[in-house]
Amino acid sequence: MEISWFQAALLGLFACLSSMPGLGGTSFGNYTLGRPLVGGLVCGIILGDLTAGILVGVALQVVYIALVTPGGTVSADVRAISYIGIPLAMIAIKSYGLDAASADGQALAISFGTMVGTLGTVLFYGTATINLAWQHVGWKAVEKGDFKKLYVVDMVLPWISHILCSFIPTMIMCKMGAPMVDLIKIYLPMDGVTMKTLFTVGSLLPCVGIAILLKQIVTKAIDFIPFFLGFTLAASLGINLVSATVIAGMFAFINYRIKMLSLQRASAGSIDLDDEEDI
Repeated sequence: MEISWFQAALLGLFACLSSMPGLGGTSFGNYTLGRPLVGGLVCGIILGDLTAGILVGVALQVVYIALVTPGGTVSADVRAISYIGIPLAMIAIKSYGLDAASADGQALAISFGTMVGTLGTVLFYGTATINLAWQHVGWKAVEKGDFKKLYVVDMVLPWISHILCSFIPTMIMCKMGAPMVDLIKIYLPMDGVTMKTLFTVGSLLPCVGIAILLKQIVTKAIDFIPFFLGFTLAASLGINLVSATVIAGMFAFINYRIKMLSLQRASAGSIDLDDEEDI
């Protein structure tokens, strides 16, 4: 698989759109378009291998399922993971002759994605540093009362930062990805210690993503029960994630109804007490 300049430019454009303030803010950009699950779909369409793109995106999404940017602090750049890591992982899987759905293929994809994601933090902070200059332009416009200029500061000037730190690096790295992967293939054969180490680490990284997610949402021991139930259903019944999500939605709706009834009874009891006090 070889990426053309046009395909590389499209990947660079989506890397920019993943965090552009003008594209619906971070909700639609960073937290939707920039996620590996969506990025895998986009990369699969651009590179002409939809199945491999989605499978690689799903594998990387598990690792970064709980990745957030509190206070602008990032441990990995999802733009780089989605639009540099996924294309390079797809090339590597094809080059090594692996199946994207196999355990080795997903482990290799995760290893490539995490390496690129860590390097992508440099691009993230580079974009943020350049954007500081546009903030000063915005403050001067506010002091002068030229509020219309703020639209330029928010919608136009950040494109310069993203072109320099997202579009150009993504386009070059994706275009040069095939020779780079071929070079890695020569010096790092499949049966070597290095590749076996990458496979092992890549297989363990999804556990880290799940653990981070649990740490954020589990507050007491009883909260583990729904997760154990889901894994039990998947293991015993062989259901897929879509079926497990439907079952989880049913339980969530039942739990919601029970809590609403409890609140209604509590509010009704408090009203009765107030009426008795008035009497």
